Amino acid sequence: MQYDRRIIDRQVGRNAQLFAEAISDLSTAEERFPYLRILVSLVENAHPEWNQAPQKDTQIAELVYHLSDKSLDTDEIAAIVRVRDEERGINA
Repeated sequence: MQYDRRIIDRQVGRNAQLFAEAISDLSTAEERFPYLRILVSLVENAHPEWNQAPQKDTQIAELVYHLSDKSLDTDEIAAIVRVRDEERGINA
């Protein structure tokens, strides 16, 4: 199968990139929220070295922004990263 775009991040992979593009088609933040949580989890698993980064939320948000072909909001993604960290007791 041929794709017209290159893979943005090989550690995350093409399926995550296609998932990010599909998430961007959803119209409201409430609809996107559960899927963005899954995508953030995929990125965290692909890049465990970012767990200790001081700007982890910004790094992940930028990557997901580019995975989605620049159609998702970085502030929305960064907020989800912070919520996930708070739930796990990281940086709380």
